[in-house]
Amino acid sequence: MQHFKTLSSYLEYLDLPRSEHPMLSVFNSKEDGHLPCPRQSSPPITNDCYSISFKKYVEGNLNYGRTKYDFTNGALIFIAPRQVLQWDSSVVFEQKGFSINFHEDFLKGTELAEQIKKYGFFSYSVNEALHLSPKEEKQIASIVKNIEIEYQNNQDAFSKEIIISQLDTLLKYANRFYERQFLNRKEISNNLLEQFNRHLTEYLESGQLQEKGIPSIEQIADKMSFSQRYLSDTLKKETGKTTTEHLHLHLIDKAKNILLQPNKSISEVAYELGFEYPPYFSRLFKKKEGISPTEYREKYKLN
Repeated sequence: MQHFKTLSSYLEYLDLPRSEHPMLSVFNSKEDGHLPCPRQSSPPITNDCYSISFKKYVEGNLNYGRTKYDFTNGALIFIAPRQVLQWDSSVVFEQKGFSINFHEDFLKGTELAEQIKKYGFFSYSVNEALHLSPKEEKQIASIVKNIEIEYQNNQDAFSKEIIISQLDTLLKYANRFYERQFLNRKEISNNLLEQFNRHLTEYLESGQLQEKGIPSIEQIADKMSFSQRYLSDTLKKETGKTTTEHLHLHLIDKAKNILLQPNKSISEVAYELGFEYPPYFSRLFKKKEGISPTEYREKYKLN
């Protein structure tokens, strides 16, 4: 797989114009203008740059990570360094919108260098691109215009600081809009919880706990074809509980049934549930139920 360490080599590969800055490029279409068109197709590639793009319409197969883009009009797209990109000749871009690309080293020594890693939209599956309302689109466009103006000006001692400040503002607005998108997706979120519960129940009932141990959230998310970060954020927004908390609820519920079987010790129950260390199971059970597994067994044992 080809990897591009510099912004210039990445842009050259895409057949895009050279940038005004060695670590930053800004392409922004005017009212009647168009963005430069990237190469028609590409096998899987990676690079060391962040990309923030707004496309009015895309069709065809554009792969990012393990998923295909699934969006219609007004999608804001975020790509992080070293994410796998791939597209074929069926992709059709309407050449209006903007594209900002910057090398990760452009942020070195700034607060944004660490803050940007906390934005979940850089790690979500791409079928969760951010859909903007017309009002939101105008807000983002005004920020991008400020970045473009500074980018086109002669560079001075203040240029980088101003651009990074504007990038920070853009990402803060994007985060706000993602919050709105999550809140407006209750039906999808409920379906996601149902899928999560179904996959987890199937695993617990399949007898794999003793053989393979407790499944990781990453395993479950992968099985559902979502990123771990997106699954966790969506369930947290909708239910108030993290994916780990949901997993623990399932394990504790299963533990209660097993504990009522008097022929099994607490350690045996823990091992059957996939816990490598029985004391950890006992601590988790007491934390969730307020009493120890032994106390639960005594309180609810079958007569």
